[in-house]
Amino acid sequence: MEHFTDIYQRACERHGGASAVDSLMPALRSAKALATSKDDRWLAQMTRCIFQAGFVWRVVDHKWPEFEDVFFGFPPHKIVMLSPEQIDRFACNPRIIRNRQKVLSVQANAQFILDIAQAHGSFGKLIARWPEQDLIGLFALMKAQGSRLGGMTGQRVLRNMGKDTFILTADVVRCLQRSGIDVKENPVGKRKLQLIQDAFNQWHEESGLPYSHISRICALSL
Repeated sequence: MEHFTDIYQRACERHGGASAVDSLMPALRSAKALATSKDDRWLAQMTRCIFQAGFVWRVVDHKWPEFEDVFFGFPPHKIVMLSPEQIDRFACNPRIIRNRQKVLSVQANAQFILDIAQAHGSFGKLIARWPEQDLIGLFALMKAQGSRLGGMTGQRVLRNMGKDTFILTADVVRCLQRSGIDVKENPVGKRKLQLIQDAFNQWHEESGLPYSHISRICALSL
């Protein structure tokens, strides 16, 4: 497998040097900050990423204040109490993006968050405690127990909330392939995902960098 120093060097050559590359690294939150993050912000971020998936992001961003207002600021305990009639009205509300299946996911993910909070104190506490050496386990949990949180959607939720995580964009996958990892585009099988996790674990040990920075540098190296 390719050494991470070679990947980093390519990224620097393509983007104007180490300082330029370092300036492009995503922000991270401490474990303490993640643990104290509010459940309503997790539900809001899940909803935002779900509506952005397969859609024009800037449209979602432009409408986001309306989403916050329509969904009362995303308190999970209130969202789970919505009646089917209220969900139907939300799905037809022109203030937000009218996609019934995605609107339904808001309520399903509110219940997901409440279930996790009951078991772990809050959703943020679970995320804060989850080891980066097993991110694929966290991805699997979000896909299995959440709604529409598989693939890059769940990964972007974690990244946007400040969790140290990789995101398997097309560029990151191509970097893995170039480095000798036997994976195809949009890897989903457990064995292939474990190969990816193992590669990131090795690069993390080699470089000492956060997983999110390694992921971004991989993308910048192409």
